[in-house]
This record gives sequence, C-alpha cells and structure tokens, in this order.
Amino acid sequence: MNNVEFNLVYNAISFAIAAFGASTIFFLLQRSQVSPAYKTALTLSSLVCLITTYHYLRIFESFNNAYLLKNGLVIESGMQFNNAYRYVDWLLTVPLLLLEFVLILRLPHFETYKKGFTLVAASALMVLLGYPGETLTIGFAKIIWWILAMIPFSYILYEMIYGVGMSIKTQPGIVQPLFKKTRLLIILSWSFYPLVYILPLLGFSAFVSIQVGYTFVDIIAKSVFGILIYIIAQRKSEIGA
Repeated sequence: MNNVEFNLVYNAISFAIAAFGASTIFFLLQRSQVSPAYKTALTLSSLVCLITTYHYLRIFESFNNAYLLKNGLVIESGMQFNNAYRYVDWLLTVPLLLLEFVLILRLPHFETYKKGFTLVAASALMVLLGYPGETLTIGFAKIIWWILAMIPFSYILYEMIYGVGMSIKTQPGIVQPLFKKTRLLIILSWSFYPLVYILPLLGFSAFVSIQVGYTFVDIIAKSVFGILIYIIAQRKSEIGA
C-alpha cells in the first residue's frame, strides 16, 4: 500500500464515521415527525447507524494501529488489521435494515412476522457464510464460500423483487414510487457487496479495494436507505396511511 492508497482508505473511513454519526442523530430527531406506527422504523434506522458508527471507529482504530504513514512511506506496525469488525457490524445491522423496510410497509401482523423472520434469518446466514471466505481462506476456497453466501443473498433478492414487490402494490399510490426506489436501492447497493468480495481474485489491490468499496456501499445502504425510509414514513403519516 502506497501513501495515496493509505490516504484513500483513511479518508473513506473518516468520512463514513461522520456520515453515520450524523445519520444516527438525524433519524432519532425525526421520530417526532412521523406517526406512532412508523417510529419503530426510524428507531431502527438510528440504531443501525449508531452500531455502524461504533464499528467504524473500531475499524479506524485498527487501521491506524496496523499502518503508519511516515516520510511518505506506509509502514506496517506488525499489528494485524481486524476486518472482522465489518462482519460483526453486518451481522447486527443487515437484518435490522430489512426489518425496518418490512415495518414501513405496515402489513398485517402475520405477514409482517413471516416476511421479517425469513428475511432476517436469510441475511444473518448470508453474513455468516461470507465471513470465512473474506478472512480465513484464499483462492478456490474463497470462491466456494462466496457461492454459499450467494444462496441466501439470492433469496433476499427474489423476495425484494417478487414478494415485497407484491406488497408494494398494496401501498397508497403516492408512496409506491418511493417504495420502488427504496427497493431498487437495496438491490443495487447490496449487489455491490459480492462484487467487492471477489475483487482481489480479479487482480485488484485486496486491502484498498475492500475497505474503500465496502465503506462506500455501507453509506449508500444505510444512511441513504434510512433517508428514503424517513421520507416514506413522513408521507404515509401525512395521509394517515
């Protein structure tokens, strides 16, 4: 890693900490702007960003402990960079992201429970299967774990396109376009994660591409996603839906 790559990772993580910290406060304050039925969804948005802020602080700390920039040269300190913080974060936040999307739909209780449980379980399994390939294996073994993680990921995409797609049609017409944009954001942003996962196998600098790639997608998938959730909640509150 050269000094340009060092600064790129450093600044990306620093920006993410600021973005998630600000998002945490914003979503928490905006709970008063929506009806009680949607306060839980905004609480989850705030909780997701709070958890991620904490883990990015730990990632930042680990990065600064593992690498030093001195006289234009990047020096390895001998301490290992802990990439497991990302997977601990995803194990907690990815299920919550899907749950808040289900809650904002305000479906019948049984359907909310069913969709929430299956999506939460699939997302947790996806993260757990992705961890060994990211941190413990290389080469062909990494591809095997990637394929295994893609199974629950494919189910989530299917549910977003078809299962949740049918639920969106039951929403008030004024918010249906917003729901479709939010669903598209989930599909596109989440599809970048498996791409970043295999970038090292395609010849890209493993550490830099993973850290910058995951950081960028995290901001889109959590902060931007949360803003769309807030707008939907506000619109539905205004019409009493």
